[in-house]
Amino acid sequence: MAKSKQKYYVVWKGNNPGIYDNWPDCKKQIDGYTGAIFKSFTNSKIATEAFANNPEKYIGDNYIEPTMLEKYKNANIGFPIQKSISVDAACAGNPGILEYQGVDTRTKKKLFHQGPFPKGTVNIGEFLALVHGLAYLKQQNSNIPIYSDSKTAIAWVRRKAINTKLERNKQTEALFKLVDRAIFWLKNNNFDNKILKWETAYWGEIPADFGRK
Repeated sequence: MAKSKQKYYVVWKGNNPGIYDNWPDCKKQIDGYTGAIFKSFTNSKIATEAFANNPEKYIGDNYIEPTMLEKYKNANIGFPIQKSISVDAACAGNPGILEYQGVDTRTKKKLFHQGPFPKGTVNIGEFLALVHGLAYLKQQNSNIPIYSDSKTAIAWVRRKAINTKLERNKQTEALFKLVDRAIFWLKNNNFDNKILKWETAYWGEIPADFGRK
């Protein structure tokens, strides 16, 4: 059995913030802590730098650990399709104040925008942005592709279901009603549009990015 690679767990918000070299110790710091923020890294130096910085820089699909970029050296990624739309979400904290938007990939012209919602997560925002984009394209009778930089949101759209720890309450009810509507739309509509992953490591930030990193 192959030995698992060493990981370093940064806990920005937890019972005892710090850097841990194993999952059990990290888990102790986040269990029972509301709003815990943590992430694993494969390099101790990068973990140390991350702990000293704002976690928003490192959380989410946009961040790729520098040591992980080696696997992309010989990849044949190509260029993004210009005749397409791109979607993205922004969250001030996670959970926090949330908004999302869709733009023309080539011109960056804003096509739609929703929010701010008082409390949400990046994943929910990315999911809603994707479904909103698909519905927008269907209304326009357009079969052009749609880009997202979120693997999680793309997976949720394909499963036609979300998986979130965000609590449904008075503060989040309006957001969850949109989620309900989005899931209903996915289950009752067909679409030919390809959902494509935006390759941030090669192309830079997705055109729909809010520019707050």
